[in-house]
Amino acid sequence: MRVKALFSVFIDGSAGTTGLRIRERLAAREDVELIELAEAERKDVARRKWALNACDAAILCLPDAAAREAVSMVENERTVVLDASTAHRTAPGWAYGLPELGREALDAILFSKRVAVPGCHASGFIALVAPLIKEGLLSPETPLSCTSLTGYSGGGKKMIADYREKGAAYDPPRPYGLAQAHKHLPEMVKVCGLAAPPVFLPIVGNFYSGMLVSVPLHRAQLLHGAGMEDVRAVYKNYYTGPVVTYRETLSEDGFASAGLLSGTDSMLIACEGSEERFTLLAAYDNLGKGASGAAVQLLNLKMGADISAGLVLQEV
Repeated sequence: MRVKALFSVFIDGSAGTTGLRIRERLAAREDVELIELAEAERKDVARRKWALNACDAAILCLPDAAAREAVSMVENERTVVLDASTAHRTAPGWAYGLPELGREALDAILFSKRVAVPGCHASGFIALVAPLIKEGLLSPETPLSCTSLTGYSGGGKKMIADYREKGAAYDPPRPYGLAQAHKHLPEMVKVCGLAAPPVFLPIVGNFYSGMLVSVPLHRAQLLHGAGMEDVRAVYKNYYTGPVVTYRETLSEDGFASAGLLSGTDSMLIACEGSEERFTLLAAYDNLGKGASGAAVQLLNLKMGADISAGLVLQEV
């Protein structure tokens, strides 16, 4: 597919943490024209509606209710909508934006005008679990747990301000979502085809960005006598880059860092442990492949551009 000389993009919510990084990734590109509203116009319904219908692609970086409102304003069949909110990730008629899951997932993105950008925590969990279920190594009925360590930028401007203002008081890592009702759980269940949600423990740490998602497994949880090397073989097949790549180990001197890919748009997938007990690991940036980088990658697919255009990728 030939890339248009200028592909017009409107970022609705460009002043937020995710929107700002998307704008940063797109601003220098010669194949993208940014449609931008003046500060006084950003909450003007008529001006937003004009921009949403004037662009080739709208990227929504909004709260859920505002994202639904924005979608309702799109009145033409031309505008592609990429929604980075939670509003449409399990909605009928919306493609789920994780193309690395295979041809079916990629085709759904390519042929849809409505694409949901995955949640940050969900991206790692789904990348680790969905291929194992699809390839028959793991049953959808298997009870799972997941721990996800994230930088505080994932909480948006208020959380960023809290961490910067309160300093040492926020030094210890803080688990949250303890009621097991985290907003990313529905997409984890739906995309992986799970019978029940995992026991999920997100933890925010006193660092700006980065993410490490881990899913522990006993060999007995796998089907057909499979073991750690079979899991690794699946990941080697699925994750060949340039954005998501398999690597045999993420740890160094026995430690794995949630900041390993901070500032980048890459994701690294690994499986470490022993033959009887091992951990599935996904390292990335909560603002990169967990949000802004994922949105830019999806935009590239919709444009017919190189999938890595405008992205900051880790050399593997």
